[in-house]
Amino acid sequence: MLTDTRRSHYAKVVPLEQKNVKFTEGFWSEVVENTAKKTVPHLQAMFEDKDISHVLENFRICAGEAGGEHDGTVFGDGDFYKWMEAAIYAAEVTKDQRLLDQLEDYCELISRAQLEDGYLSTKQIIGERTGNGVSRMGDVNDFEIYNLGHLFTAACLYQRVTGRDSLMKVAVKAAGYLEKLYKEAREKGEVKTAVCPSHYMGLVEMYRTTGDRRYLELAKLAIELRDSIRNGSDDNQDRIPLKQQDKIIGHAVRANYLYAGVADLYSEAGNEEYLSMLRKVWRNLVDQKIYITGGCGALYNGASPYGNFFVHQLVHQAYGYEYQLPNVTAYNESCASVGLVLWAYRMFLIDPRAEYMDWLERAMLNVNLAAVSLDGKKYFYENTLRRAKKLPYELIWPLERTEYILSYCCPPNIARTLVQAGEYFYSVSGNAIWCGMYGANDASFCLENGAEFTLRQKTQYPYDGKITFTFAGVKHQGAVDLKIRIPAWAQSGYVKAGGKSYGLDEKDDTGYLMVTAVAAEGGEIEVFFDMPVRFTQAHSLVEETANQAAVEKGPLVYCIETPDAGLETLDDLMLDLKADFKPQPFEIAGREVVALEGNGFRIKRAGYDRGDLYQKLCYDGLETAKIRLIPYFAWDNRGYGEMRVWIPVAYR
Repeated sequence: MLTDTRRSHYAKVVPLEQKNVKFTEGFWSEVVENTAKKTVPHLQAMFEDKDISHVLENFRICAGEAGGEHDGTVFGDGDFYKWMEAAIYAAEVTKDQRLLDQLEDYCELISRAQLEDGYLSTKQIIGERTGNGVSRMGDVNDFEIYNLGHLFTAACLYQRVTGRDSLMKVAVKAAGYLEKLYKEAREKGEVKTAVCPSHYMGLVEMYRTTGDRRYLELAKLAIELRDSIRNGSDDNQDRIPLKQQDKIIGHAVRANYLYAGVADLYSEAGNEEYLSMLRKVWRNLVDQKIYITGGCGALYNGASPYGNFFVHQLVHQAYGYEYQLPNVTAYNESCASVGLVLWAYRMFLIDPRAEYMDWLERAMLNVNLAAVSLDGKKYFYENTLRRAKKLPYELIWPLERTEYILSYCCPPNIARTLVQAGEYFYSVSGNAIWCGMYGANDASFCLENGAEFTLRQKTQYPYDGKITFTFAGVKHQGAVDLKIRIPAWAQSGYVKAGGKSYGLDEKDDTGYLMVTAVAAEGGEIEVFFDMPVRFTQAHSLVEETANQAAVEKGPLVYCIETPDAGLETLDDLMLDLKADFKPQPFEIAGREVVALEGNGFRIKRAGYDRGDLYQKLCYDGLETAKIRLIPYFAWDNRGYGEMRVWIPVAYR
């Protein structure tokens, strides 16, 4: 279990463990298998290669088993712990004993690299040993505590899945070091922000796994001490006290990790001020600052829009002003969308509302899947919504997926999130089952009333809105309250159970429709969400989408690429608002997706100079052009070309 809220006083639902969810066919079965069999081994090879990432070599140097200096990123340790999470699940899914044995070897290596006082960060250990001037806790941007946070999470997962405590022993020693550090900081009043605070989630999970309350108290202390930061910044969300925050600001990964950690703390210790703050910041995000794909953090670099006018504060891969959502330069770091999933999930656990699962699913199906190629071996660091033929300026990261990027935090983060997808399908409260994401699977349940059965879900979702739930393998009958998430995009459809039909408008104020059924062999519940192709417009203050529309079908965002337009450039394309787009199977890079085929318009321009900044309007009308739209997650798998999510519209 990734997030264990079975004994969390303020959590209202408990996740069904992934081991209880078996994908049987279709979309998510393919994604999880591809991640486990292709992405996880590919990442392992990258980490093992000392000439590429140097990550495992750094651990071996610390353990005294290799010589040399530290190389690679300062957060490479944490990246490897994230890969370990992905590998733990991959080994479980594929029943790969060899991978499990390798994981144990890695745990032993990490243990040998750790110092006696519990400290563990390879750059600093090597620096102090060689006297190169690098020492511990000298610079918050060395990510030492971030690395430990991912160690804590990986250790909890490893123990829960395998029953082995080898990595937990390392985590316990490291948490002891961190406890001493935070207590000294409180006494001295010299507090520093830990950037990308993964340790809040990690410490709460340590408490849940071990039952030792000191880890919960340490998480509470670490979060409270944020308010003691001197000269804090919006970039790290510590310019103003945490409970006073009502806007999502600064570095998107740091923000999403922070609020996910606070939600974890709330689930265990309560505090209505924290919950109120989380809800306000969430509303600011989803109402005014998030991309249609679920992408987070629009801006590359700049000054905080909320700081003192005379004291400019640097922000990086950040949330900007409300409705500031550019397309060509959209940053949307993949780790930020992972952070959104972590945060949305934890909000759902403490306040089960469909909205949180809607956004979680949107991020998973669109931006998270887009971050890795269809063959599972190339990655995006950032996730743009428009790619031009050629830009007159250079962006920080490549506009094509690559096998290895210097900042390698995103690939293992995406891998662990995708292979853990089963965690997000069902939650339980009493005799109620809450549906999260949808996809074909068999899930085994044992409810409070003794009902024990397998709930079999058959569907072609996300391409088709028909979902059938069937009770099978019933060992003990009992009443089941099945809470069916009605996605915000679903405007028509029905639910049928026990000879009764329900309209989607019968959902409650949480966005769920509950049907009560007896778990009897062969009992069936049918769900149908109508999935027409829809054109979506943005708020008028999202300047770059003025007079443009995005195309969606069900939970999927679609885009258009150069090969599917038959035009010299997508700049000449307009969307026909009267077009009737038809779903069609289409193969990309050996994977079948469902494309949308229909008509658009080509703009005829006589005498138009594409190089001029301004010129006389050149427009000679429109002519029909056949076009194909593909799911956004499938773009950039056919060579370099243009891509657009938002397309200018026309009507005639």
